[in-house]
Amino acid sequence: MSTRDVPSAMSRRELLMMIGSVAGSAVSYRAMASLGLTTESKYQGPIRLEGDVKGATVLILGAGIAGMVAALELRKAGYQVQVLEYNNRAGGRNWTLRGGDSYTELGGFTQKCEFDKGLYLNPGPWRIPYHHRGILDYCKRLGVALEPFVQVNYNALVHSSKAFGGAPRRYREVQADFNGHVAELLSKEVAQKKFDKKVTKEDREMLLEALKEWGALDKKGAYVPGRESSERRGYLKPPGGGLSAIPEFSRNIMPMDELLQSRLWAAIGAGHNYEMQTTLFQPVGGMGRIGDAFRREVGNLIRFNAKVTRIQQDAGKVTVNYVDTVKGGATQAATADYCLCTIPLSVLSQIEVNVGAKMQAAISAVPYEASCKVGLQFKRRFWEEDEHIYGGISYTDLPIRLIGYPNTDYHSGGKGVLLGAYVFGPNAYEFTAMSPEERVMKAYEYGKMIHPQYRDSFETGVAVGWHRVPWTLGCAGAWTEEKRAQHYENLCQLDGRILLAGEHASHIPAWQEGAVLSSLDAISRLHKRVISA
Repeated sequence: MSTRDVPSAMSRRELLMMIGSVAGSAVSYRAMASLGLTTESKYQGPIRLEGDVKGATVLILGAGIAGMVAALELRKAGYQVQVLEYNNRAGGRNWTLRGGDSYTELGGFTQKCEFDKGLYLNPGPWRIPYHHRGILDYCKRLGVALEPFVQVNYNALVHSSKAFGGAPRRYREVQADFNGHVAELLSKEVAQKKFDKKVTKEDREMLLEALKEWGALDKKGAYVPGRESSERRGYLKPPGGGLSAIPEFSRNIMPMDELLQSRLWAAIGAGHNYEMQTTLFQPVGGMGRIGDAFRREVGNLIRFNAKVTRIQQDAGKVTVNYVDTVKGGATQAATADYCLCTIPLSVLSQIEVNVGAKMQAAISAVPYEASCKVGLQFKRRFWEEDEHIYGGISYTDLPIRLIGYPNTDYHSGGKGVLLGAYVFGPNAYEFTAMSPEERVMKAYEYGKMIHPQYRDSFETGVAVGWHRVPWTLGCAGAWTEEKRAQHYENLCQLDGRILLAGEHASHIPAWQEGAVLSSLDAISRLHKRVISA
């Protein structure tokens, strides 16, 4: 969340711009559109690669989502396929850490996940929007069970360390009070005919009615304590049954100036962004179930623990050198007619590869986002038992940025794992510079400012700083509008016998859908080349 101060007095134009940011996410949408982040999935169903491939061979580098989609579809089309994968598992950033798993990052830090059975952390992707039709279709085809992912929980918390004495407020209270104050302001302006040049008399009456409904205003057009506002922000004493049935209306509406100064309103637009609109999904048992399902299909094609060191092509073939990261030994080589490389650009830029100058420049041009996730296990599900928060996300201005609640095992009465931190930007570099144990303790220290129950319930944790992940060296490709204009098409071209794919070669970066669509586009163009040859 931004830490910029909000002026105590705002012009109407500034206020309306802020309304757009929160109610319609317009500012965010424009920024996302400039970076190509709002493109809807173009997936039209299973790809059809028809024609005689003449025994062509394809070497795929990387068994992440893009690589496994390509392996599955190319094998089905009759290609001879081999995959080289750095890790000892399939999935890439499609990854779930469970109890008993070990992970070693750059610097030699090794973590052994101590979570109880059935509990997990998704260090990479953790949700799938309903309109990401490609990855959802592969889940359906591969039998990956899905369940809802709760993006917006009105009973979750919004927290500022600088406002309201550092006490968190409920999401619904912040949204109701912000909408109510804004609706009252606008309704007064409309009633005084300030917008008559743009609003007809008939529309003015309709607009006043709409503002009254949207903002939960009373009969006089005011946002005040009462039935209307309580039905949005919650009651002091909810309606009941029997002799105690009479409700007490909420009385602690946040004054508009305090609410604006708190900047709590910055969090309530999250669920409005296109990628975060419901419905969202998650695989039952962790995001890594998708990688597991692909491995069941194409695992016999994958050479695991293979670190690529050199990629060379000539007029007739592609040769890739690699070393076994477990057994060691001499450098080995794999050859094929063509190569589809899905290695993240942050890693590929450090590998010798003989492609043209334009593709090489594109490979080197894209930095990768910093990100860190921390999973914390607690001996009881206090967020449900004490605070009635079932799934969803609480937001804060603390460096941890948010706390994500599990969307499974409601009312189980057992232990649970929270996403205790999901850090981006400068704070992510700070977290990544720490040891994993320090990251966990930082998430604990910050989190207990929001949930004091951390003190009595915390048991163990695990932390992944993505710039220290040796096979990614960052979270996702950080394109800018200028970089895309200069390098994107060059990155996606078929360079001799080498083609690239992955979320970095898409207009949906950091999402699995980008990897799926990029892969399908790449192998479609590769197939045309093979058939025409």
